[in-house]
Amino acid sequence: MPSPSRQPLAARLDGLLFFPVTAFDDSGAFDPVGYQGHVEARLEDSPAAVFAACGTGEFPALAPAEYEQVLRVAVRATAGRVPVIGGTGYGTALALDYARAAERAGADGLLVLPPYSADGGQDGLLRHYSALAAATPLDLVLYQRDQVAFTPDTVAELAAVPNIVGFKDGRGDLDLMLRIVSAVRTSGADEDFLFFNGMPTAEMTQQAYRAIGVPLYSSAVFCFAPDLALAFHRALEKGDTATLTTLTDVLLRPYVELRRQRPGYAVSLVKAATRAAGHAVGGVRAPLTEPEPEHLRILQDLLARARQALG
Repeated sequence: MPSPSRQPLAARLDGLLFFPVTAFDDSGAFDPVGYQGHVEARLEDSPAAVFAACGTGEFPALAPAEYEQVLRVAVRATAGRVPVIGGTGYGTALALDYARAAERAGADGLLVLPPYSADGGQDGLLRHYSALAAATPLDLVLYQRDQVAFTPDTVAELAAVPNIVGFKDGRGDLDLMLRIVSAVRTSGADEDFLFFNGMPTAEMTQQAYRAIGVPLYSSAVFCFAPDLALAFHRALEKGDTATLTTLTDVLLRPYVELRRQRPGYAVSLVKAATRAAGHAVGGVRAPLTEPEPEHLRILQDLLARARQALG
């Protein structure tokens, strides 16, 4: 269980957010040594939090026992320096099982992926997330992505639940997201309620998200090129438009176009690049497939060009 003396999660998430890939060995089993090495290496670059076993970490590919082990390793690696947030999802009963596993592992909170294969409308979303919040003491960040879209009124109602502390958008509908931000702001909910950009390669859209009141974002690039991810984050904080433009033109736009070459590249290309950067993280699990070697070579070239452009 999280220590009751710790600050609320909302007070600790201020900076670049790290979403590690999950390490597997040659047989495809979870590799705790490789995973701990990956997390510890990136902790040297001072992320604000570790989001373990989430989308980039292949949450849907993990069995419940593996999931708990992944979170235990992440908690051990961080040693309380930064919060650890685990993923959870599926229907309410299974989401609760993952939540309890996260509690046992010592996680600080949960990123709640949307329920799949059932459409209960907004009433169903309210019922699902309210039940999950009532059943765990962990802080929850809601995640809008794929086929699930929240209305502003639904988010405002859920934001009034004490341990629902944030909302992450992975759909890219800025009009909807601005209306959600406005609805929460005017609802009287906690002023510390957090908003996250959860788009793949969030750096590409973060300037737009920040303009509508969404200051936090996931960085998959941080897994394999922390220097460039941090350069972007520093430029964003300082309003350094020249650096932001350079990174967008030289790296981010061509990387997004490369990522769209094949389904699953938002994870598998990230993992291959992380492996190429010297981390023992192994390959991806089915249904994901490994990227084409030529695509990985192109990405390596993009990284080299970006570093050269920044001098």
